[in-house]
Amino acid sequence: MRRRRGRRPAGAACAAALTLVLAACGDDGYEPAGPFRPLPEGPPPQVGPPTESTPAPSPGDPADPGSGQAGGDPNVVATGLTVPTGLVVLPDGTAVVGERETGRLLQVFPDRSPPRELMVVPGIDTAGDGGLLGLALSPTFPEDGLFYAYVSTATDNRVVRFPMGGTPNPVLTGIPRGETHNGGGLQFAADGTLYVGTGDTGNPALAQDPASLGGKVLHVDVFGQPAGAAGPVFGSGFSDVTAVCLTGDEPTTVYAVDESTTGPDALDVVAEGSDHGWPDARPGTVPPVLEIDNAEGGLGGCTAAGTVVFLGALDGQRVHVVQLDGSGTVLEEPEELLGGRYGRLRTVVLDAEGALWITTSNRDGIGAPVEDDDRVLRIMPPSSASDSPL
Repeated sequence: MRRRRGRRPAGAACAAALTLVLAACGDDGYEPAGPFRPLPEGPPPQVGPPTESTPAPSPGDPADPGSGQAGGDPNVVATGLTVPTGLVVLPDGTAVVGERETGRLLQVFPDRSPPRELMVVPGIDTAGDGGLLGLALSPTFPEDGLFYAYVSTATDNRVVRFPMGGTPNPVLTGIPRGETHNGGGLQFAADGTLYVGTGDTGNPALAQDPASLGGKVLHVDVFGQPAGAAGPVFGSGFSDVTAVCLTGDEPTTVYAVDESTTGPDALDVVAEGSDHGWPDARPGTVPPVLEIDNAEGGLGGCTAAGTVVFLGALDGQRVHVVQLDGSGTVLEEPEELLGGRYGRLRTVVLDAEGALWITTSNRDGIGAPVEDDDRVLRIMPPSSASDSPL
């Protein structure tokens, strides 16, 4: 049985909470800090040197990325991508976006300049819903310039790291691989450790199998070694953890979104050793803080700011805005952003100015793409401190 339904108690208005949380972010526009360049230092030890053998797609294969300028929509910063899934914001305010099906990494600019192709991540296998699934910046990125990615190969899912233009080297391997439910959540904590969300690969028994890395939230260091005394498994009992997000406060709250094909999707607060009840609840199962019905779900993205969590919804074609109290209880029915305006929405990332970067997923074989799909959006959530066009 699917886990029991989470409570949605009433409370203060979400819009007011957003005002408090995001007021300090400001509404200054992006000031380019110059084009992105790999750091001049060579790659650190155990990271392969740059390679010249990685093939780059020719223009139009499978999509020729463009700026958001042509469409005139102020929310759109890039067009013509194919299933952009991973996204990280760089210190200069630009973003790097990864395409699930091609492995391309592109730099995207908030001033809507044309995207710039940086490299193609080699060795990925895109069968089923696999591919390039998650991106994260090294916790010491200004010094080492390293990117981390969650990728599918022909035999497993794994976490790799690389300098831009360099050869990916394995960090954590042996995560189960399947045609469905391959996970892909990837998020560094303030202490430099890494949380990894995985899926059950369509085999629910893996979710509560202590010997399997499938259907879990894992917690490792930058070398892939367990960050806890009990091993790499931080939380278990998940169907498909497509995203992990953390609060920056101490103690850190770890949120995971669990996408399910047999019941409602869930937002969970994960603690070390917690069991979240998939496929069968048992004594000690931790209930979700929020469940979202399938028609409004298909959760694929998560980012947090204080006690506000933003969830990207593929099937729901919106961003759910969830206000929680300090104990992780939902205060009221979630509000929505962008409902039905851009199709299927996946990754959501909050930048230093309080803006949300959002990727669409309309060319994933399920959506109904328009001419300029897929797109990258950058919006300022409504608050008293912004002039959001929403």
